[in-house]
Amino acid sequence: MKEILPEIEAWRQEGEQIVVATVVATRRSAPRPVGSSLAISASGKLCGSVSGGCVENDVYEESREVLATGEPKLLSYGITDDEAWSVGLPCGGEIDVFVERLK
Repeated sequence: MKEILPEIEAWRQEGEQIVVATVVATRRSAPRPVGSSLAISASGKLCGSVSGGCVENDVYEESREVLATGEPKLLSYGITDDEAWSVGLPCGGEIDVFVERLK
């Protein structure tokens, strides 16, 4: 998370509301390690990464709801036979991402 702190601080100085998504658990192969973070501003700016591709698109969409409600979310992503055509990780791993609005 420390690599995105300067950007978060700049956004705060601009008066932006911010959501931070953080990888809190991984199982098997995962594109990013635990602790990886993605910041999303209310105006749609992005900084950092939790996975890439479809997962980050979904985290972005979920972050809009967290911005609106203030309610944090725990999101889980992986790939199973049932999920093969939805949002998942092609590397065969699983990740849990905690999304919260900064105060």
